[in-house]
Amino acid sequence: MKWSVQQLNTLKNKGIKFDEMVDVSDIKKVDQEIRNISLVHVKGEGTFSNHSVTFTLEIKGEMILPCSRTLADVSFPFEIETAEMFKLHDWIGFDDRDDEIHDLINDTVDLLPYIKQAILLEIPIQIFCEDKKGEAPPKGNDWELITEENKKERIDPRLADLAKFFDDK
Repeated sequence: MKWSVQQLNTLKNKGIKFDEMVDVSDIKKVDQEIRNISLVHVKGEGTFSNHSVTFTLEIKGEMILPCSRTLADVSFPFEIETAEMFKLHDWIGFDDRDDEIHDLINDTVDLLPYIKQAILLEIPIQIFCEDKKGEAPPKGNDWELITEENKKERIDPRLADLAKFFDDK
């Protein structure tokens, strides 16, 4: 999903259509809430105007997110429609106030960062699992759930020597 300006100029008369499965699993490094993400189905087309190309994209996939209440895994399917516009020539003057027109990087159009950005923007603030009995995990990284029945009196190892202080007398 990457085209050079030369490739785009040769495809200008034909137009661009694509239907691909894209691996965006490295998006988990950007947002730690995403536990897993499937291959993403990207379908779209590119249309040319005088000095720009506009890509209309349909992005479909599924990601696993933690339940906001119980931290259990919740499947979140997404379907996104977006349009991204790129100017083909640096010397063409577009209205600078329009942030929706992207510049080329190294004379290429790469849609992958914009696909990832659209997916990240689709993540809900809160998501809840359907199963109301979905239990929270009993422990995690550097924490553990303790109930009154399971609670054990533990002495801080740094203060353990103080307990011997009164035994000597």
